[in-house]
Amino acid sequence: MLVVVAAVVGGVELLVRRTGGSAPLVLVLVGVVASYLPFVPPVVLDPELVLVGLLPPLLYASALRTSLVDVRSNLRPIALLSVGLVAVTALVVGLVVAALLPVPLAVGIALGAVVAPPDAVAATAVARRVGLPRRVVTVLEGESLLNDATALVLLRTALVAVAGAVSAAEVGARFLLAAGGGVLVGVLVAALAGRLRRRLDDEVLDTTLSFAAPFVAYLPAEEVGASGVLAVVVTGLLLGHRSPVQQTARSRIAERLNWRTVQFLLEGGVFLLIGLQASDVVGGALAGDLGLGRTLLVCGAVLAVVVLLRLVYVAVALPLAGLVGRRAARRSAGDGGSSPQDGRADGPSWRVVAVIGWAGMRGVVTLAAAASLPASTPQREVLVLAALVVVGGTLLLQGTTLPPLVRALALPAPDPGEDALVHAAVLDRTRRAAEQRLEQVRREEDPDDVVDGLRERLRRRGDVAWERLGRGGDHRSPGRAWARLRLEMLDAERAELLAVRDEGRAPDEVLRQVLAELDVEESLLDAAVARDDRAGALRAPVAGSCRHLRDAPAPAEDVVPAGGEGGELGCEGCLALGERRWEHLRQCLACGYVGCCDSSPHQHAQAHARHERHPVMRSAEPGEAWRWCYVDRELG
Repeated sequence: MLVVVAAVVGGVELLVRRTGGSAPLVLVLVGVVASYLPFVPPVVLDPELVLVGLLPPLLYASALRTSLVDVRSNLRPIALLSVGLVAVTALVVGLVVAALLPVPLAVGIALGAVVAPPDAVAATAVARRVGLPRRVVTVLEGESLLNDATALVLLRTALVAVAGAVSAAEVGARFLLAAGGGVLVGVLVAALAGRLRRRLDDEVLDTTLSFAAPFVAYLPAEEVGASGVLAVVVTGLLLGHRSPVQQTARSRIAERLNWRTVQFLLEGGVFLLIGLQASDVVGGALAGDLGLGRTLLVCGAVLAVVVLLRLVYVAVALPLAGLVGRRAARRSAGDGGSSPQDGRADGPSWRVVAVIGWAGMRGVVTLAAAASLPASTPQREVLVLAALVVVGGTLLLQGTTLPPLVRALALPAPDPGEDALVHAAVLDRTRRAAEQRLEQVRREEDPDDVVDGLRERLRRRGDVAWERLGRGGDHRSPGRAWARLRLEMLDAERAELLAVRDEGRAPDEVLRQVLAELDVEESLLDAAVARDDRAGALRAPVAGSCRHLRDAPAPAEDVVPAGGEGGELGCEGCLALGERRWEHLRQCLACGYVGCCDSSPHQHAQAHARHERHPVMRSAEPGEAWRWCYVDRELG
């Protein structure tokens, strides 16, 4: 069964990558069809398997990749969606179900809690595939990580109410215990895991610790009545945030690759499992005495309430949270949770509201929670079918229409060109820190050629990032040429290594070590060469703390050559030398001097800024409107 599941998940993923579409939806449909095939054995969903065995690692893997800084800066809209929307949805669905079925209100609220939380896997997959603005993705991811805790607490409270009366004070106490206890357990587990990680220098042991962390957080929290889901999310967010200082580089690489594989298989298997429940769930509901028409009415009504209520709630709540609106969008351009283009892309409020309101796909938690309803629950078979209809309906209705909706509303994806610009600026800052540390730790006996070689390596890495920004220079730039030639050399090295292996001239362990060194270098070069070329106009974030950027004039759209209109645009310093050896051009915003970039042999732009004490220059490349301060080394 496991082999079949892995094969189906891998095959569907290959199909979706080639043809487009939603992998979660296709896997659910494949599972539905398979559930009616006579040779497929019935699959019974064990809620404990999902809630304890699958949900913690899935949430933990998503939390590891989620920025704690971004979540913290968008905590208000995330809280309004993950707590407020779940509670409102549970109440409204409960009222509708109680009106349509002969069940108590508490049973209806239990179903509302079941169908309320959008799925973290589905939301993340669709949001990243369609290329939403980063702040919108952050809000959707944060909501999906935290809303399961609210939904499960509401479900348990509603089930207790079915058996007897529950006071408002008891409900509040349950929420406080779930939230406070979950956060406390998550913080404690993250602190303990962090202390252990500092003592581990083996990536296998570190990855083993990482695999155990979500269960170590979930099980004790659930045992004391706290939210295990919240404990897992807090643990993942904190460990992911602290991993650069708690883990070795090898451990981070191993953890990243292993969790990507585990998450891929678990996500696909979960959605396939959802579809495989279809025949049993439908058969159980139709075998009841409610009737086909009334069953369909209940299922359709619950689906409609879930979809429409989210749109209305988002339209009201997000403006209150400051997520949308032009003023908030401009303000978000400089915060820690947004990239430069996100502030502009948030645009008119209604576009963001429409996208976030429509991104409400349900998934595994909904069906697992429905399966956990006690057998004595009135109309249980119909409630479980309604949950399945909500999962399939939202995946089909919203999952397939969200990409064209994003395109129709013209919400741009993060621009790889702007990412490349910020990437180059960050590398410049890290290079300066590295050079300062080099000066601090170097000893008198350290050879000068070694120190010079380290400086050159830093400079080359930064220059390669800046070279990628200009149009038409990528293929002839020194960095691209260096990468191309080095890849050819690595091919030759690997071929010779294989010859040595086949001739039996060296121990296999030694050969594997050499091959690993070559693989690491080649993977870095492949990543640098394979980065997407930029698209559209290249702009930088609004100037922050640098006074030179704030005082400098905004760059014009076009750069006028030194000789006036119709003259040749080029580096004035290189032209004076009778050379044409510049890579990219920069213009001084104080006097209009055009010089060559730092990747060029003479670096006339930097020399001009230093000699004339003109701190700010702009890019003189077509389609670029970004500035750089040579004093503060800041982008604006």
